[in-house]
Amino acid sequence: MIPVIVVFAPTACGKTALAEELFGRSSSFVFKGMAEAISADSQAVYRGLDIGTAKPTQEERRELPFHLIDVCDPFVQFGLGNFLEAADSLCAQIWAGKKVPLVIGGTGFYIRNFLLGPPSTPESRPEVRADIQHRLSSLGKEKLYAELCRIDPVSAEKINVNDEYRICRALEIFYSCGKPLSSFEIPSELRSQYDFCTLILNRNRKELYERIDSRVEKMFADGLADEVEQLKCRGLTKDSPAMKAIGYKEFFYENFSLEEVKQKIKSDSHRYAKKQYTFMRGIPGALVIDADDREAIKKIISEFLSTRLL
Repeated sequence: MIPVIVVFAPTACGKTALAEELFGRSSSFVFKGMAEAISADSQAVYRGLDIGTAKPTQEERRELPFHLIDVCDPFVQFGLGNFLEAADSLCAQIWAGKKVPLVIGGTGFYIRNFLLGPPSTPESRPEVRADIQHRLSSLGKEKLYAELCRIDPVSAEKINVNDEYRICRALEIFYSCGKPLSSFEIPSELRSQYDFCTLILNRNRKELYERIDSRVEKMFADGLADEVEQLKCRGLTKDSPAMKAIGYKEFFYENFSLEEVKQKIKSDSHRYAKKQYTFMRGIPGALVIDADDREAIKKIISEFLSTRLL
């Protein structure tokens, strides 16, 4: 089994700083330099979305290698299937290079499915798949998404309107077996090819929201509005996959002042942080720990790695 450290926390919890403190080249931690990070952030994959996604800086990436950042054009949909395929491949490569994969991010949907695996769903019938592909070409993804909202609203809520693959897959499942995708549960046991050490970083709600608000203020000071204008000049619209992210979609609200956009990003980020924690409930073996309790975090990771690297 490949040992994998998984660190989940919503935005503004200090994940990047922790990763660098643990495994950066300048770290004093006994296992410094012994890991490479795999970003589990659904928007950091997009090139050009830098300020609003709070990606690790180039300096931070020199201190600790980060994968799955700036790997995708913002016009292209990058979804769960892409993430799982890439993360599995990277884990194997990093371990083969005698380092430990560190999967770290705030997209709970990605991390939960990485830990447990996606739902075990039936094969779709070829004639059903062909019909849905034909309707996708003739009607467009918006019509199919509206159809999915009617027959499986639970799944539709979790699928982006631009994610053609997942929309079609959900429809294929329903029309192949008569059951909605949402009726197939995510497995309850960890994937067997990995040996996980999973940490969920916690902060009290008030402190977390204050940190989020401070980060949003810094994003605007660093030029977030200009970054969005540059993306619009490249042809990106509110329907572009990358523009569905918090920190970008709010700029497309009509008649919003810049201050209103800022406040909307803050409130959306608060709700998103709360939602991400719900994705991580009930993960076998996951440890919830205070994000600032560095000694406890280091102790847990040291004990995990000492029996696997030494």
